[in-house]
Amino acid sequence: MNYKNPGLLWSVDELKSRIHDPRLVLLDMRQPEAYSNGHIPGARSFDIFGISLIDTKPEPLNAFLWIIEHLIQAKGVNVDSTVVVYDDIAGMKSARLFWFLEFFGHTGVHMLNGGHNAWVAARLPLTSEAVVVTRPGNFKMKPQRERLATVDDVLDNINKSGSVIIDTRTDGEYTGQIVRSARGGAIPGAVHLEWTKNLDDHGFFKSADELTAMYSAAGIHPDQEVIPHCHGGYRSAHTYLALRLIGFPKVRNYLGSWGEWGNKPGLPIVQVGVSGA
Repeated sequence: MNYKNPGLLWSVDELKSRIHDPRLVLLDMRQPEAYSNGHIPGARSFDIFGISLIDTKPEPLNAFLWIIEHLIQAKGVNVDSTVVVYDDIAGMKSARLFWFLEFFGHTGVHMLNGGHNAWVAARLPLTSEAVVVTRPGNFKMKPQRERLATVDDVLDNINKSGSVIIDTRTDGEYTGQIVRSARGGAIPGAVHLEWTKNLDDHGFFKSADELTAMYSAAGIHPDQEVIPHCHGGYRSAHTYLALRLIGFPKVRNYLGSWGEWGNKPGLPIVQVGVSGA
């Protein structure tokens, strides 16, 4: 695949070869029902979908990050743990936790490329036996501020030379036909590139050449500071990971995303016609 940072992804074979590593913490980001019906042996259920932040001002942001830190600790993650995250495919739920851990300064974090579906397709074993964590880990966050974008950061980078904002939502959300906040529309100057375009038809990340060509065609280049957003920081985290894979050095996930932007009356919004989608 020729990624600049290939270690961010683990293949099924890589996980299989290291499944018994005592430092491995394997986190299943799917819904608990799916976990109960069968999961990769040793995986711990960690469904935090829906736990989102809609105010990235310092006080609520810090409180939210404290919550996430303690949820990670509760799953037994230590400072020296090798963490592998997965959902059904190389998806947005695991991408969001991947981003959190990188933002928190944890270098040993990886996503299972192709997710649970790839494990099943390889005819590898599943189990319905749940892993119960009896002791919290000693994980501590060391925030890497350059990996996070707040509402003020986005405001400062609208139409700024050397910066680009990527809207990773659906066409309908981008054009305002689908409204999930008080207001619909788009951030001025944002480039629309839906997160699903990072993946092939089987739920694996596209090759480095394909990703590089796609982002270059959209006018997005490694010398820019790139801020992806969506509605709750999940899909934008996926684009964050895609750009990290191909070596973009300055990528910042807008954690509040449209859940914050669309609900704050004073923030600028443009209405993009269907033809502009």
